[in-house]
Amino acid sequence: MSETETLFAALRQSSDEAIVGMLERMVRHAPDHALNKINAVDLARTEGMDEDRVIATLLNAVGLGMFEMTWNVMCPSCAGVLSANKSLKTVNSAQYNCAFCAAGYETTLDNLVEVTFTVSPRVRKIAAHNPDELPAAEYYRQIFWSSAIDLPADVEKLLDEVTLEIVDLPAGERAILSLQAPQGTLIVFDPVTHAAQFLDVSGEETSERQNVSVIFNKLQVPVDTAALRPGPLRLALDNRTDSRVLPAVWVANPALDDLLRRRKSVLTATRLLTNQTFRDIYRTDTLAIGQRLKILSLTFLFSDLKDSTGLYERVGDLTAFDLVNEHFRLLQEIIASERGAIVKTIGDAVMATFETPDRAIAAAIRMREAMSDLGAERQHQSLRLKMGIHEGSCLAVTLNGQQDYFGQTVNIASRVQGLAESRSIVVTESVVENARTRALLKTSGIEPTPGRVELSGIADKVSVYEIS
Repeated sequence: MSETETLFAALRQSSDEAIVGMLERMVRHAPDHALNKINAVDLARTEGMDEDRVIATLLNAVGLGMFEMTWNVMCPSCAGVLSANKSLKTVNSAQYNCAFCAAGYETTLDNLVEVTFTVSPRVRKIAAHNPDELPAAEYYRQIFWSSAIDLPADVEKLLDEVTLEIVDLPAGERAILSLQAPQGTLIVFDPVTHAAQFLDVSGEETSERQNVSVIFNKLQVPVDTAALRPGPLRLALDNRTDSRVLPAVWVANPALDDLLRRRKSVLTATRLLTNQTFRDIYRTDTLAIGQRLKILSLTFLFSDLKDSTGLYERVGDLTAFDLVNEHFRLLQEIIASERGAIVKTIGDAVMATFETPDRAIAAAIRMREAMSDLGAERQHQSLRLKMGIHEGSCLAVTLNGQQDYFGQTVNIASRVQGLAESRSIVVTESVVENARTRALLKTSGIEPTPGRVELSGIADKVSVYEIS
C-alpha cells in the first residue's frame, strides 16, 4: 500500500466515507488548479454534499498532513489575495491595502479572511507548489485571486479581454512596451509585488510619444496616478526584486467589471472559528498571545442548568455526574449540527458561538427539548436549561491558553442568560430582528414576548425577548 493510500485509509477512520472518496478521486484525476485553494463551501455545493462534513473532512486531512490550510486576506472589491498566511497568527495588520483597487480595508474575519485547502506535495505535487513557474494566466488564477472569484475554465481568454499586455519579467531585468493608450483608465499592476500605477487617459489624442516608468521592488508605496492623453505610450518596466514579476496593463472596461462581479461563497475565518471540528483540533493554537482580530457579527449563546446543586443533593453525586455529562454531550451534538461550536464550559454552563442568530435560536429550541427528553428518560424532570443569546461585534483573542472572545457582546449575552427563568430562552433585539430568525420563529409558530431590562454594566436599558 502506498503512502497516499495509507493516509486515505487513516482519513476514513475519522471522516465521512463519501467525502473521503470524493477527495481521493480529486487527488487522482482532477487538474492541478482544482487541488489548489480548495473552496470547501463551493466544493460542497458542486458535489451536492453537506458543507460542514466537507469542512470537517478537510480539517482532518490537514491534521494528517494530506492538505495544507491557508488563511487568505482578500480584497472585498477585486477578490485578490492581499496576504496568504499558513496560520491566523500572522494576520497581524489592522488594515490591508489593495493596490489594484487603490483602497484600504479594516481587518475583519467576517468578510476579509477566507480559509482554503491545498493538497500537500506528499500526496500529489501540483504546479502551484512552484508558483514561480506558473504561466501568467495561471498565476492570476491560482495565486493572486482568492477562491471567492468565479473564474471560467479559459482564464487566458478572459485576461485577453481586460488587458493590453502581460509581461513575464525575470529578476533584475527591464522591459519596454510600446502601446497605444486608449481613452479611459489603465492600471499597470503586478500580482507578485502588488505594485500598481494608474494611468488616467483623457483629452484630445496626441501623436507625441508619452513615457511612463514603473519600478517593481518589495517596498510598499502609495498608488500613484499619471495623467496621459490618448496616443503612443512608452512604458518602461523595471524589476528590482530577486524573483520574476508579472506586470499587466489592465483596461478598466465593462469586461473587467463583469469579471470582478463573478463571486462564490467562501469559507470565512469567522465560520471556521465557529466550527466544532476546528475547535477540537486547534483549540490552543489559533491566535498568538495578545493578538486581537475583529469580528463584525457573531452570535453567542450561554446556557446553564437550573439548580444543578440541588440535583446533586436529590439524586447523589454519581447519578448527577452522569446526567450532567450526558447534558454536555447532547448540547455539543446539537450545537455542532447547527454550525456552532462550544467555546468553553464553566461549571454546568456552556458558552457557544454561531455564525448567524437563526442557528443559535434553532440550537436553543432543540437543546431545551433534548433536556426535557433526557429528564423524562432518566425520570429527573428537574433538568431545565436557562439560555441567553446575543449577536454583535467582538474580538477573537487567546484567553487562558485557548481561543476565546472578548467584548461587550459577550458580556451582554452572559447577562441576558442570567435573566432566563427555567426552560426559557432570552434573546436580544439584534437576534430577533435578524431576517432569518424572524422566518424561523414564524415557521415554528413562536411569538417572542418583548421587554426592557437593565443589565449590570450596561448604561442603557436593553430590549429583550423571551421565547418560552
